[in-house]
Amino acid sequence: MENDIPFFNTAAFQEPTTWIVAGVILALLVFSGFFSGSETALTAASRGKLRSIAGKEEGPAKGAGKALELKEDNERLIGGILLGNNLVNILATALATSLLTTLFGEGGIAIATFVMTMLILIFAEVLPKTYAINNPETSAARVARPIGLIVSVMAPVVAVVRFIVRGVLRLFGTRIEAGDNMLSVKEEIMGALSIGHEEGSVEKEQRDRLLGALDLHERTVEEIMLHRSGIEMIDADADPQEILSQALQSPHTRLPVFRDDSENIVGVVHAKDLLRAIDRLTRGSDAPGLSGFDIADVAMKPYFVPETTTLDDQMRQFLRRHTHFALVVDEYGALGGLITLEDILEEIVGEITDEFDTPDAPVLKADPAGNFTIDGAMTIRDLNRATDWTLPDEEANTVAGLVIHEAQTIPLPGQCFAFHGFRFEVAEREQNRLTKLKVRRL
Repeated sequence: MENDIPFFNTAAFQEPTTWIVAGVILALLVFSGFFSGSETALTAASRGKLRSIAGKEEGPAKGAGKALELKEDNERLIGGILLGNNLVNILATALATSLLTTLFGEGGIAIATFVMTMLILIFAEVLPKTYAINNPETSAARVARPIGLIVSVMAPVVAVVRFIVRGVLRLFGTRIEAGDNMLSVKEEIMGALSIGHEEGSVEKEQRDRLLGALDLHERTVEEIMLHRSGIEMIDADADPQEILSQALQSPHTRLPVFRDDSENIVGVVHAKDLLRAIDRLTRGSDAPGLSGFDIADVAMKPYFVPETTTLDDQMRQFLRRHTHFALVVDEYGALGGLITLEDILEEIVGEITDEFDTPDAPVLKADPAGNFTIDGAMTIRDLNRATDWTLPDEEANTVAGLVIHEAQTIPLPGQCFAFHGFRFEVAEREQNRLTKLKVRRL
């Protein structure tokens, strides 16, 4: 018994309509590839690179500005592209199913499913997206104008889709606003630097400098100030010769001046001002000599800042006031330490020394057991930068402070602790200070 439906309809194959439909399907696949590539290009394109390209006047620059404009509202952009992409894909699949059913009968449904899946996957998805992801900014600039026109035409439908999507998401407690970015610019830069360092394209020193500059607005002067226990001061009531000797022997250019009590800071003396005053008093036959010296005459008014001031704000204040030196006080007005412009710059560029500075601490080097012997006063941030560790610095600024915080006591020499994936051993202790610690990763 012969089959009523032939396996292949030769007559239908020879009709012009069949070839017209086939041509329409191919055109729709081209449009599908255009939408898919445009979506990838406009999503992956860097806003910074597009802005750089837009500053030029020729070539892709003409569309870079439009691409930036489209990326201002990603939800509207993606909605328009996906709407157009789905329309052409569904239409192409429907036409292919109809055409192949006419040619092959009921078996054409299975053939259409397989053929269209392969065509869409290869030529409308993988191929255009692969090209776009390797040339995102150039591709985005080229497709921005036609995509912008399509998005504008489809705007009413996209608006309805957005309303429905937001309504459904609101039921689950999620609110989406146009233009919201999933990552801040700072986080994007930090992530790019970390990836670049891991891949070897960004040196550790370059990464540390850039990350240090980005962190200034989040860190306070309390974190990097020289604690008051380490401040060298001049006693205003000391003998002039003693003051002069102290200033000449000190490695510091500026020294705080106190009277009666170290908490009572009455000024800050600059070595140059001090030497000029001494020169006036001692040079010449009618010079009165050091007996007429009063340090209050050469000391500048002290500049106090709260310990909660961010490094970014403090650097701006230093530049605005044309000074490099500030005394840090806590919420009760008690002296906490001092900070200089150099201290802030060192957070960006690393240690800055000159011929009068004390020798640098030895470079951190692990012993055969993997232990790093460090000064307890070393800041956690400096240790992390030197070793690429990630010890937390939210609860303490120094490594000794972190150990005391975690141990909830002041440990004795020889005691060991393990937390945050590291082993800490107290090597030396002076009174209540942990002066030497051995640290290694577990």
